[in-house]
Amino acid sequence: MSHHILPGVPPVEVVLRRSSRARRISLRVSSIDGRVTLTCPPGVREAEALSFAKEKATWLRGHLMRRPEDVAIGPDTVLPIRGETRRVVPGSGRAVRLIENEVHVPGDSMRVSARLQGFLKELARAHLADASDRYAAALGQSYSRLTLRDTRSRWGSCSSVGALSYSWRLILAPDSVLEYVAAHEVAHLAEMNHSKRFWHIVTQLYGDHGPPRHWLKEHGSGLHRYRF
Repeated sequence: MSHHILPGVPPVEVVLRRSSRARRISLRVSSIDGRVTLTCPPGVREAEALSFAKEKATWLRGHLMRRPEDVAIGPDTVLPIRGETRRVVPGSGRAVRLIENEVHVPGDSMRVSARLQGFLKELARAHLADASDRYAAALGQSYSRLTLRDTRSRWGSCSSVGALSYSWRLILAPDSVLEYVAAHEVAHLAEMNHSKRFWHIVTQLYGDHGPPRHWLKEHGSGLHRYRF
């Protein structure tokens, strides 16, 4: 991969990637971080690919301007926690606390982001472990371990040895979404595929999974706007 700048106002950084599976030159703008990727097949000259990107520069800038801005976490920031909007305010004592529509973060204001991220990860682990335990028990299965990551390509995964992994950012989403993702991954303990049998198990565990799946499709990428 190589990085290039398309001149103009504002300049646009483009990552050029070659793919043996690509059949044509294509452009993609990530809905998560606004990264622009220019993919081209083998044998296509770099100059030709960049010329294609330059022709699409106006479209690229328009797309990037419509993308919601990132939110840097600090005092007075507003962010969702368990789907409810809360404002970050200074706190007393030693623990981060949720009080009504606020999250109280004690200590140095320069450490607010790190303190809050640590609190959210602990909260995510508690809720995801509880949901995973309940669904696994209902299914008569067990998992080997549970880990949290900040993945961008998926909200959860289940390995062939029964290890569950989740994005800790699920704690920013409504509880119903977190519960659905847990049910989805636990269902893989019985069915390592997305067959009709698998979706039947998800329905047995969770119920109607249409609404949370739709929520993730429409709003999931927005959870990555919050920069800790």
